[in-house]
Amino acid sequence: MEVCEVCQNIIAIRMAMLSKGISCYVKSVPPCEGAKKMDCACKLEGDEKVIEINGNYFEIVRDDKYAGKRLNNKIAIVTGGAQGFGKGIVDEIIAEGALVCIADFNDALAIKVAGELEEQFGKGRVFAVKADVSNEESVQNMVKATVAAFGGVDILVNNAGIARAGSLEEMDEKTFTMVTNVNYKAYFLCTKYVSMVMKMQFACNNNYYADIVQISSKSGLEGSNKNFAYAGSKFGGIGLTQSFAKELCPFKIKVNSICPGNYLDGPLWSDPEKGLFKQYFEAGKVPGAKSVEDVRKHYMSLVPMNRGCFPKDVAKAIMYCVEQEYETGQAIPVTGGQVMLN
Repeated sequence: MEVCEVCQNIIAIRMAMLSKGISCYVKSVPPCEGAKKMDCACKLEGDEKVIEINGNYFEIVRDDKYAGKRLNNKIAIVTGGAQGFGKGIVDEIIAEGALVCIADFNDALAIKVAGELEEQFGKGRVFAVKADVSNEESVQNMVKATVAAFGGVDILVNNAGIARAGSLEEMDEKTFTMVTNVNYKAYFLCTKYVSMVMKMQFACNNNYYADIVQISSKSGLEGSNKNFAYAGSKFGGIGLTQSFAKELCPFKIKVNSICPGNYLDGPLWSDPEKGLFKQYFEAGKVPGAKSVEDVRKHYMSLVPMNRGCFPKDVAKAIMYCVEQEYETGQAIPVTGGQVMLN
């Protein structure tokens, strides 16, 4: 991905302001009167509102409404952010002051969610982009759009994922490949292009940290009967996390996985047509189950805390990863005690 001159300037302007202790975001704007003309961002004094560099105009937006919040003006991309765990994560982190790109294959739903959040949290703090995270060009466009809208990327929440259950006899190559592409290959693509921006930020400010957080699963920590395509992709994702963490650590880019328990109330599990309760019932994964509800009760009984995992539980773990500077390459269980590390 070639980062254009405009995006390079946006990143440099924001990092220069942050180095002066000024929390802000930066966006490209049409030519306007009153802009301060300069050769480069290094000459910023800190009181500028609109500047011109090489004929390009940039607005510096200072928004102190969420000062003191845990993610004040942190720029985040959440893939699969229009529904399920992803939407719940978006809801939680924007309330903590994050600026959010909702990246989702269902762009109509993403636009709807972004509009609702703008009404609640303010115009300009969230936007939607259509993203097929298994497609390289689509991922590049997602990253470019975020830089153009906000001035960089501080947090990637690699959340988009799919699950297709089935035994060895039932699983076909096409389905297996689809799960692998969305859950595993996409993590590589998103990290590849987001880390380019994060490295540029580090080059501007060697004390600036950024975070890549993969939403894995408890199935990334232990095998899952008749659900090997999903579990295998999540195990592989943790291997990527550890490897990315070692490679990116010199640039102060932390990489961690969060391994949630089952979001039993979310669409991945509860969708009446494609949900895992229905898939597991039809696959005979729960012996003796006579209905989808029996499957649900079985999975509730496996959790010592006697409930499914909620998006707010995962969001708290994400914020821990961001705030903890001395943590990288980890797989953090958020399972209510269902899966414990050895």
